[in-house]
Amino acid sequence: MPLQPFVYAEWKKARVNLDYHIELGGHYYSTPYQLVGKELDVRSTSGTVEIFHQGKRVASHVRSSKPHVATTNAAHRPKSHQEYLQWTPTRILSWAGKVGPFTARLVESIMTSKPHPEMGYRSALGVIRLDRKYGAERLEAACTRAVRMKIYRFQSVKSMLESGLDRQPLPELVFMPSPVTHENLRGPDYYAAEEPRREVV
Repeated sequence: MPLQPFVYAEWKKARVNLDYHIELGGHYYSTPYQLVGKELDVRSTSGTVEIFHQGKRVASHVRSSKPHVATTNAAHRPKSHQEYLQWTPTRILSWAGKVGPFTARLVESIMTSKPHPEMGYRSALGVIRLDRKYGAERLEAACTRAVRMKIYRFQSVKSMLESGLDRQPLPELVFMPSPVTHENLRGPDYYAAEEPRREVV
């Protein structure tokens, strides 16, 4: 008989997000920040989560069943991330407002769509950082389009900029046509004015 009981484990691949966390079962687990953007192997059991890069284990966490919450190892944070920890919704909105009003509206919608604003920080800061590559004018144009279309997602704004959609004219708003009035047309008020007549046989 083996000394240790058999432990059932599942394997999956997960990509490291901008905040150096991977997602598993709705919970977020940290990895070394140097692995942002990398696709890693994740081994999970009922009690632990192990994360591997090229066959080497780079992180291990106690498994959590709490959704939309992060388990973070402080050693995984870059030194510069200490500034990130000081971000508040007000500060993020202030920075977004420097790009333009629609950028601020989009960022605010991203944060308010989450149960806790902190969960939207990654996407909100991702939107703002697009300014570095595309400039404030193009970013504001993309955010204007996204807000008009009620698409409040970082990836959608990024795709617009990558494809140049932000440089295209905004689609015209579609309005319902006004009711047509004519002396020979009976409106709904005509039928509501009188009770239906019954014929007596």
